[in-house]
Amino acid sequence: MIEIDNILVSDEVVKAQFVCDLMKCKGGCCEDGDAGAPLTGEETETLNAIFEAVKPYLTKEGLAEIEKRGRYYYDKDFGWVTPTVNGKICAYGHYDNKGIIKCGIEQAYLDGKTQWKKPISCHLYPVKTKKTKTYELVNYEPRETLCNPACQLGKKLEVPVYVFLKEALIRRFGEDFYSVLDQVAKQYYDEHD
Repeated sequence: MIEIDNILVSDEVVKAQFVCDLMKCKGGCCEDGDAGAPLTGEETETLNAIFEAVKPYLTKEGLAEIEKRGRYYYDKDFGWVTPTVNGKICAYGHYDNKGIIKCGIEQAYLDGKTQWKKPISCHLYPVKTKKTKTYELVNYEPRETLCNPACQLGKKLEVPVYVFLKEALIRRFGEDFYSVLDQVAKQYYDEHD
């Protein structure tokens, strides 16, 4: 474990290698799970504020599910989450012409319609965070089969998880955190070359 202030980072975040291979996984993390995307309380407020800007990017099925369940709902096991269509694809997702799931929230961001890219849980994936009374835990948890192509591509390109997720980690924990993590990682790689 790597301890940075009150954040405990799994060694695998530095040691493992990972690069999403969307042509192979098709964005399956947006439809494979027990609930929609986890949201923080602050993110539920943000989603309410930007919903009208995001709405044109959603499918009629996604909109129907949001109409029925709400823009998000509270799940007793996962906390605040986005709704899903038929228990599968996130209500904010859609399939592109290559069959890859894309995020309507992120597309609105890329088109300059919002300042919010997407839920931090999505941006950080395959890293998951969990708060305890004392620490925030940061763990690398790729799906065994679904993420296998990303693990292979990461090894081929020699890209550590923390490098692949640089933008998301900085967004969540800040530049200072990332700088310390990068120093620890470089020391690890210097010792193991």
